[in-house]
Amino acid sequence: MTTDTTSSVTHRNGVDTPTLFATLNAVREMPVAAQFQFRAHNEWAKGTHSRSTIHDYFGVGEDRVHEREFVFDADHPAVLVGKDNGPTPVEFLLHALAACLTAGIANIASARKVTLAEVRSTVTGDIDLNGILGLQDVRNGYQRLNITFSIKGDAPEGVLREIVEQSRRRSAVYDVLTNGVPVEIDVEVA
Repeated sequence: MTTDTTSSVTHRNGVDTPTLFATLNAVREMPVAAQFQFRAHNEWAKGTHSRSTIHDYFGVGEDRVHEREFVFDADHPAVLVGKDNGPTPVEFLLHALAACLTAGIANIASARKVTLAEVRSTVTGDIDLNGILGLQDVRNGYQRLNITFSIKGDAPEGVLREIVEQSRRRSAVYDVLTNGVPVEIDVEVA
C-alpha cells in the first residue's frame, strides 16, 4: 500500500480508497446521484473509417465534461475493405469488456485491502462474417466471447478468484453483453 504524502490520501492499487468509500456512501444517501448518461459522438471520415469523440456526459445531476477530450478512430483492415486506421468496432467491444472488468478488479481489491501485483487479460471473440455480409443466415455479432485473466496479489488464490467474480457480477459492460439492452435508432436527414 502506498500513501500520497502530498495529500494524505491512502491509495491501494492506484485507487483512492477514501474517495471510493465516500462515493459509495453518497450514492446510498442520495440514489439519484447514480444516474449517469455517457455519450460518444461519431463522424464518418471515408470508406469504413470513422472517428468518435468522447468528452461530455451527464452525472450527479448535471452535464459534465471529462478533463480532456478522447478521440478514437475505428476502421476495418484491408482484407475487409478498410484502410486499417483503427481497430474494428467489434474489437473496441473486446477492449470495453476487458477494461470494465479490470477496473472493477482494481476497485474491489482495494476495498478488500488486497494489493495487486499484476492483472492481465486476453479477450477473444468468435464471429462469422457471413451474417454481416448477408451471405448466410447466421448471427451478425459475436457468437462467443472468452476472457482469460492472470492475476497476482497478496491474497490467497480463492480471494483473488472471488475478486474477479465480484467484478464480473458488477460489470456494466458484462451486463450489457449478457443481458442485452434496448437500442433505439433515430435518423435525422439533412
